[in-house]
Amino acid sequence: MRGLIGKRIGMTQIFDDSGAVIPVTVIEAGPCVVTQIKTVATDGYNAIQVGFGKQKDKHTSKPMHGHFTKAGVEPQRVVAEFEGIEGFEYKPGQQFKVSIFHKGEKVNVTGTSKGRGFAGVIKRHGFHQQNVTHGQSEYLRHPGSIGQSSDPSRVWKGMKMGGHMGVDTVTVSNLKVVRIDEEKNQLFLRGAVPGANNGIILIKK
Repeated sequence: MRGLIGKRIGMTQIFDDSGAVIPVTVIEAGPCVVTQIKTVATDGYNAIQVGFGKQKDKHTSKPMHGHFTKAGVEPQRVVAEFEGIEGFEYKPGQQFKVSIFHKGEKVNVTGTSKGRGFAGVIKRHGFHQQNVTHGQSEYLRHPGSIGQSSDPSRVWKGMKMGGHMGVDTVTVSNLKVVRIDEEKNQLFLRGAVPGANNGIILIKK
């Protein structure tokens, strides 16, 4: 298996053998169950669909309930697809845990960033403030001029302006696995992971 679905628990710090402090993000990675095996013949591509987190029947739609019943598994809260390992025989209902990862290897983590609501250009794009003096009275955090002259007499597409910030799909690459707790299915990754606590994330090798 090339990855797992997980849940971000939070950040903490641990000490390595030399006594140095390492900031880590704790992730509950799995257990994930195989809910579907996709092949070129049936779906047009190869992939392994897995589910994470049990869900009550009343919160599961009828089509998804039939999908899980066909695979012989309980309704899952989240499903995602990962690349399978060539030559490995996958079966519906198989379970994969955090043990598929190894200490010292690097992984890519994808999550949904925290929502910040409406944000100005300073917070959203890192603009500098304008001068405090020289007659400036109320435009300290304003973006400044955004338009053009008579040609083309419009604002260019993609202009950096204030607007909705966050709730974007963010991928952080090459995070090192510092520690693995197989009993609690927890993965300790060096550095920060996108999203809020209890947010769903994907960990890929």
